[in-house]
Amino acid sequence: MLDPEERWRLIDKLARETVEYGADRSTIGSVLAELTVKPLTGIPFALAVLYGFWGFFDAFAGFFTDGFFVPLFDDHWLPWIQNAFPLKGSWLYYILVGDPEAVNSFEALGMLTSGVFVAIGVVLPAIVAFYLIITILEDSGYMPRLAVLVDTVLHKIGLHGFAVVPMILSLGCNVPGVASTRTLETKKQRFMMMILLSVFIPCGAQLGVMLSLIPEFFGYIMIYLLAGFFVFGWILNRLIPGRSPEIITDVPPLRIPTFKNVSRKLWVKVKGFFTNAIPFVLLGVGLVNLLYLGGVISWLANSLEPLFTGWFGIPKETVAPLIAGFLRKDLAVAQLSAIDMSGFQLITSVVIISIYFPCIATFSMIIKEGRNSGGVIKVLGGSLLTLITVVFLWGGLLHLIGILLGVA
Repeated sequence: MLDPEERWRLIDKLARETVEYGADRSTIGSVLAELTVKPLTGIPFALAVLYGFWGFFDAFAGFFTDGFFVPLFDDHWLPWIQNAFPLKGSWLYYILVGDPEAVNSFEALGMLTSGVFVAIGVVLPAIVAFYLIITILEDSGYMPRLAVLVDTVLHKIGLHGFAVVPMILSLGCNVPGVASTRTLETKKQRFMMMILLSVFIPCGAQLGVMLSLIPEFFGYIMIYLLAGFFVFGWILNRLIPGRSPEIITDVPPLRIPTFKNVSRKLWVKVKGFFTNAIPFVLLGVGLVNLLYLGGVISWLANSLEPLFTGWFGIPKETVAPLIAGFLRKDLAVAQLSAIDMSGFQLITSVVIISIYFPCIATFSMIIKEGRNSGGVIKVLGGSLLTLITVVFLWGGLLHLIGILLGVA
């Protein structure tokens, strides 16, 4: 056993042999890493990143949708399948092909026309653009910096900075967003985040449809949804018992993402879209067409007309997109844009589609994650109660705003 003096001499010797002293050299990377975590410089940088993100998203998705897929489907695929598919005028033709007189794939409303066009021509470019940027931000080490910057704001509603990760994932798809809430520390935070994500954060497919079909209303819709996120987050924080711990995280250095890692992650995420999302889009179109043929849509529209027109201020024709929204909300938004209504009614309808109920895939994930957040029955009951309350209060409030502004 060495005495204390011998121990310190050994430490000094090891330090002389291993430690090199010199002036600290600042590099562009180290300076940028420092600037991105300080609020004074980090917040403008984050805004610039988000602005560039949505600019690329809009340009990439718009280029492939309008420049490639629209001509491909409208000029070649649609007329070919309308003429080649047998049994014109039958119920099978209506379900699979849709309107034989339609001049574009979007308005045909068949599984093989509108369904394939929305999934491949509208949603796929948006999904690729979104996941490409998100993967680059993740691999560059910027995400923990963003978590540090938003920590103070999210603490106001009982969350902390790392809740930004499920939020950003949900902008791609609510399912992995809800799954990632398991990384939050407390049951209260996990339950709150699952509800807020599934109600107020639209998925990348839904965002892509909105940007492609109703870009003039996109900003108004997002502002109202984000306002609802923080308003109901503040309310839930005060109603739900539990604690909200402080954020403790290690901020890694900034680094340049490698092409190999980015392409591999991008392929995994896009492959998941092909296997999980596209079947739901096609199933949604087929289900709505069956309900139309069976008279169910007409019956529901007439039955719910007093609620839709009186409380929400939207036409009864929005019943069909609401049903489709159980399967895919991007499909529902696409159907809404084809209904004849005012701009404010369209904004209200898209908001209600977003908040009234999560898609079936997201809802199943909420039930699955309920085991980690207080029990399945408790989470399911709380989720349904919160969803019903939010859609009536927030949807009705938007109608009231329209009345006060004279545009409803």
